[in-house]
Amino acid sequence: MKRIPLVWQIVAGLLLGVLVGWYFNTHPQNQVWVSTEILKPLGDIFIKMMKLVVVPIVFCCMILGIAGGGDNKSFGRMGAKSLAYFFAITSMAIVLGLCFANIFEPGAGTDISGISHSASTVNIEPSKGALIILQNIVPDNVIVAMSEAKLLSVLFFAVLLGMALNALPKEKSAPVISVVQGLSDAMFKVVSFVMAYAPIGVFGMIGSTVATFGFASLLPLLKLIGVVYLALIAFALIFLGGVCYLIGENVFKLIKYFRDELILAFSSAASAAVMPQLMRKLENYGVPRRIVSFVVPVGYAFNLDGASIFLGVATIFVAQLYGIDLSLTQQILLVVTMVLTSKGAAGVPGFAIIILSATLASAGLPLEGVALIAGIFRIIDSGTTTLNVLGNAIAPLVITKWEGASLQPLKAGRVGQES
Repeated sequence: MKRIPLVWQIVAGLLLGVLVGWYFNTHPQNQVWVSTEILKPLGDIFIKMMKLVVVPIVFCCMILGIAGGGDNKSFGRMGAKSLAYFFAITSMAIVLGLCFANIFEPGAGTDISGISHSASTVNIEPSKGALIILQNIVPDNVIVAMSEAKLLSVLFFAVLLGMALNALPKEKSAPVISVVQGLSDAMFKVVSFVMAYAPIGVFGMIGSTVATFGFASLLPLLKLIGVVYLALIAFALIFLGGVCYLIGENVFKLIKYFRDELILAFSSAASAAVMPQLMRKLENYGVPRRIVSFVVPVGYAFNLDGASIFLGVATIFVAQLYGIDLSLTQQILLVVTMVLTSKGAAGVPGFAIIILSATLASAGLPLEGVALIAGIFRIIDSGTTTLNVLGNAIAPLVITKWEGASLQPLKAGRVGQES
């Protein structure tokens, strides 16, 4: 009997989760117990397992991307180009989000008194200068940084270790690189085990969300959801499509090639869940391993196109919701703030809510808006995560072109046809 492909198993889990969640939302006798004792734990197990492997994978891939990519000079050049691209593309994403929010005004005319939401307390640290931010990136203890999933701190140590290995004689660095390569291969194998559980995890996450919030409670916020998704689609087709055109690629061809990863990202709202498959398929597409191993992990910290669009739309939405008029100067300052606060976020569900909280606090906007958006964020998060993954699939192709390297597909004749 032919095995059902994983992507269709995940789609089945998603649809079944919606049906089960809807049933318990409309039959609330056992809704709380089923949601908190069965559905939510099933989803949380999947997210915990993905968080378990993402830090070791990022750590190993970064070391291999630097130590296996030649000298430190070539790494520095590639790193500078990657960061320049990431900051440029995410800045455009934020500006697009602000423009769509100002044009369509998703928060205007919304009666917030009719929307019930639980009170929440969000603790935001005061705004810090650039040197303080850099200071916080440097870890006191790399083991603690790994245990707390501080991605930027882990990347910082991995960069130093990779550069140190590059500076050593090959006879000394080769055994270390070999061990790291073996650990990386083993972690990718662990991910394949975890992914076998993905349909059940997606079923639990979606089922818990629908059972708890239902559909009727989301109606007042449908306009916000619609504006965000419209901006996400416009950015994917116009901006990322334009980038693909400039490097001689076709965005629709790439969407088809990475469709399994995009569907999984949409259904799980966890970009970490697709990073291993994404890196493997980029190598199959012909992107050099040293570029994939460096650009993709860094992109997960710095290249968050979908989250950037959400920040732009949601910030203006909250301002409009509470009748606060933001001037052009204030919105320009918001762009700068969001570009900085959106860096270093982990590829797991919900991180954009924390970034939004920091952005609202820096702009002096009501933090109550965060609690309002949190109720429907799971729906938005699926779209933003999908665009994050697409952006990080295109970025290595951009850097490959910028570096003057050529694509050498590992599986000739199968590019664009993998399932």
